[in-house]
This record gives sequence, structure tokens and C-alpha cells, in this order.
Amino acid sequence: MKVTVIYFASIAEIVGMTRETLDLPEGSSVEDLIVKVGEAHAELASVERMLVAMNGEYVEPQTELGEGDEAALFPPVSGG
Repeated sequence: MKVTVIYFASIAEIVGMTRETLDLPEGSSVEDLIVKVGEAHAELASVERMLVAMNGEYVEPQTELGEGDEAALFPPVSGG
């Protein structure tokens, strides 16, 4: 299945792009997506943690992906 990955902030800078489409097996989870992104972009090893929003909502690593989903990857944020 095809999933669009959108990269934000420092993650986009690290991978050198703001979006790409990845092919994943049916039944893949957000965690599987993160592994695939890490394999495609070894330079992301420096990022300790990422927040993931799927179709506009933050999700947990075990959330299952579906054909055509959009997953947005954000670095952790802090505010004050």
C-alpha cells in the first residue's frame, strides 16, 4: 500500500525533502513506517523521538496504516 510521509521542521532539513510516498505491506503500523523511514534515511538516527500525526491526528506507534494515508513526522516540541 502507498502512504504519503510529510516531514516537518528539523526532520525535513535532515532528510532534505518535505514529502515522499512509501510502499508498505498491508497491515503495517506507524511503527513499521518509522522503521522504513529510518532505513531510507539513515541520517535520522540522530533524532531521538518523533511525533506522528496520521490524517491530521496524533497517533500511537501501534496504529495501523491504510492505503492512501498521510503520515506527518514532527520533531518533539516544547513551549513555554
